[in-house]
Amino acid sequence: MKSSIHPNYLRILIILSICCSCSLLTAQTLEDQISDKINQLELLIQEAQGQEIDVRKEKMTIRTAEIFVKYAEWDENNVATNKEYFELVPDFKNEAQRYAEELPDLIRNNTIEMLDEAISNMNLLINGEIYREPIPEIDWTQVTHESDILRYNGRPVFLADYNWKPRIPELTEFYGNQNELYFDPNRIKNEQGDIAPWFVSELENKPDGEIGFIFLGNKSVPQWAEDKYGPGFKMRENTYTGYDIDNPGAREMMEFLFEGTVPFMAGKKYSELGYMLCNEPHFYTTKNSWATGPVSEYTKEKFRTWLSNKHESINVLNELWETNFSSFDDVTIEIPIDQNLQGTPKWYDWVIFNNFRVTEWYKFLKSELQKHDPNTKVHIKIMPNLWSDNKRNHGIDFEALTQLSEISGNDAGAENSYMWGGPKDWEEHYSWDWRELCMSYDFMKSVSPDNIIYNTELHFLSKIPFRDRHMDPAYVRTTFWTAHMQGLNASQIWVWARYQDGSINAQAGKGYAGTFNQQPKIVNEIHSTMMDLNSYAEEITAVQRQRKPIRVFYSETSATNKTSHMDDVFEMYESLFFEGIPIGFATKNILNNQNHSNWDVVLVHKTQFVTESELEALQTYLNNGGTVIIDDVSLSGNEYGNSLSTLNQGTGALIKVNSIEQIKEEALNIIDQKGLFPEVEVTETNTGGHKGCVWRVVKNEAGNNVLSVVNLGKTEASLTINLKDAQVGTACKDLLKGIPVTNKPKLKPYEVYFVEITDDEEVSAIFGIDSPSDDIAIIYPNPSKGEFAIDLNSFHDKIDMSISNISGQPIFEHRFFATNRIFHNMGSSPDGSYIVNIKTKDASQSFFLIKQ
Repeated sequence: MKSSIHPNYLRILIILSICCSCSLLTAQTLEDQISDKINQLELLIQEAQGQEIDVRKEKMTIRTAEIFVKYAEWDENNVATNKEYFELVPDFKNEAQRYAEELPDLIRNNTIEMLDEAISNMNLLINGEIYREPIPEIDWTQVTHESDILRYNGRPVFLADYNWKPRIPELTEFYGNQNELYFDPNRIKNEQGDIAPWFVSELENKPDGEIGFIFLGNKSVPQWAEDKYGPGFKMRENTYTGYDIDNPGAREMMEFLFEGTVPFMAGKKYSELGYMLCNEPHFYTTKNSWATGPVSEYTKEKFRTWLSNKHESINVLNELWETNFSSFDDVTIEIPIDQNLQGTPKWYDWVIFNNFRVTEWYKFLKSELQKHDPNTKVHIKIMPNLWSDNKRNHGIDFEALTQLSEISGNDAGAENSYMWGGPKDWEEHYSWDWRELCMSYDFMKSVSPDNIIYNTELHFLSKIPFRDRHMDPAYVRTTFWTAHMQGLNASQIWVWARYQDGSINAQAGKGYAGTFNQQPKIVNEIHSTMMDLNSYAEEITAVQRQRKPIRVFYSETSATNKTSHMDDVFEMYESLFFEGIPIGFATKNILNNQNHSNWDVVLVHKTQFVTESELEALQTYLNNGGTVIIDDVSLSGNEYGNSLSTLNQGTGALIKVNSIEQIKEEALNIIDQKGLFPEVEVTETNTGGHKGCVWRVVKNEAGNNVLSVVNLGKTEASLTINLKDAQVGTACKDLLKGIPVTNKPKLKPYEVYFVEITDDEEVSAIFGIDSPSDDIAIIYPNPSKGEFAIDLNSFHDKIDMSISNISGQPIFEHRFFATNRIFHNMGSSPDGSYIVNIKTKDASQSFFLIKQ
């Protein structure tokens, strides 16, 4: 609906408002400045709505400002409380008083900057200098989960919310409206398995509501369980599983819980995203390791059975372990195990068994849930760094648990700084640490390509060792954009630590100070980025669904036996990540169970240890015509270091090399020979001497190439983008601004470049972009009221000029003869942005012209 206020009147009000603001600036408080800027932005919003411009972003910005004005006021009245929270963070402790005193005005100044940026952007939109695609307004009650996407109103959609955010309209309109329900064994009131009446009542009265998930807590159990199943049933209470999963009583306890509660939750909207079986599970059993702990005799008895099934003969075990047990019943092992045993048969057996027993526990939980809700889905908040980092013996088989889940759960994080423990490997070439996020998401998508990826505790913005009081909003955009390119569909961001009035949620503890809870621009950028992603959800989904033709072979065997195997895996992955080709992984299970046509080549790099079954999977793949590239150190021994038979070519192709550079070269040659490179070529140069721009190309509904690039590097990157076999040129349109841009951009660290590419005149002289020295002409005035001139550098016999609107529709064409100057009047053409093209016998040039 168009505004009833005349646009010219609105402009007068805005100008008067700005003039008054400028003249009173020195006398105004920061709160007054914020109020004036909100008023300016509201007037611009009304004018923009009159032009049917989508203003959801600006409305969100105003809401963000209003919320943080309130937070700043609370902070001003509670300096002592904030000081206590700053003192909880080691890097902030010595300056806690100063930080607490500065915080209110820090928030207010941050808010002013945010509003200024929104005002500037709104003016560009109103003036037709940039354009915006409609932003979907998501009704979370109508979002559905369908295989590998979330869908709303017939389109894919990406969701973001926060842990612990109050569910009030002020915060759910723009910042996420995910539903959730928490339950744990403490809802069982006695050893007979009766559910607490208050919780039954809660379940009976809970509305269907919005799409959400069920959080199964495991940290604590009721005293009756310890009395019935103990002593020692309660254990590892400093982790998120505070009981013995191998005690038979654990199964009975969970049977009680599920039988008495799940039927109430089955089929509800708030359970559509399934059951999260555990929060950040980890079962370390290594001496002197973080969060390590003991195991019970139940666990050791399971281990003896597992050993018997694996080795069959005690003599085999004794030879491997260099022991002299008389039977499997006599086997003993010291737990926690010594890290120095890594690489020995004893270490391998225990670590793999630890994975096995944990996986069996989650299989049980899933099967028990599905007894009462056959259609339910499960996921687990796995910490992906347990896979992407080197350390093992945590009990988490990342592949097995991802296969078990219908939704790929995780709490992947990122960081661009740290408060201790440096320097970090990533700092040498990159502006932030993307290893855990990117590599683990590609692994999950390789294992379970039909799952959505759901990050239920997103740690891009803060962790215990990572905090930035002055975070760059560009870092926010780069991490969220990269994560969604890599497959992220939904997230809960860690952590909204304020109540409605601005007071602090004490549960946040040392996770509060210095976070986005004190930085409105960061909250604004999160949701601005999410809006952009949702405006182009089809294109981002196409990136997520891209076939992964190159697969890096992953062996849990080598990861278990080697101290730094994941560094070797990352070395291979990183070398190919910036070549414009999606990278995936292959494992024994992937090779045995997935269609081989999903990829073209498997790379085996520094994978010295594999089981016989892993070797057989590779050989079967070769026998079926597959291609394997392998170095000269891989597959040298089985899980115990004993020699293995060698791979043979079979009916496939076995390419043997002796360096990572050769693996990369051979792999890319195969991609080239099979015509699998995109139709767009991206060349990067930077002062760091190391590629840092990750890029992917997909086709949009119009059949044009869409290029998404993110500069992960630590230096500015100069790109040259060429459409292969172009007949005219490589024309790039910035999809987030709706304007033509250069095909030779310079991207700063963190910068995102998202363009549609067509075979058309390249834009070499664009408003706001430095023109190259070989321009053949200049255009002026620009902006123009309709009349403009083009001065050429030299006299030409013939000059063709054409004008088209921003959508590419031609509105004027004419040929000029024997001149070096062109005059033109656009007459009644409406105000807005236009592309003016001129072409001579030897050259051509395009201009971005604004008529106002």
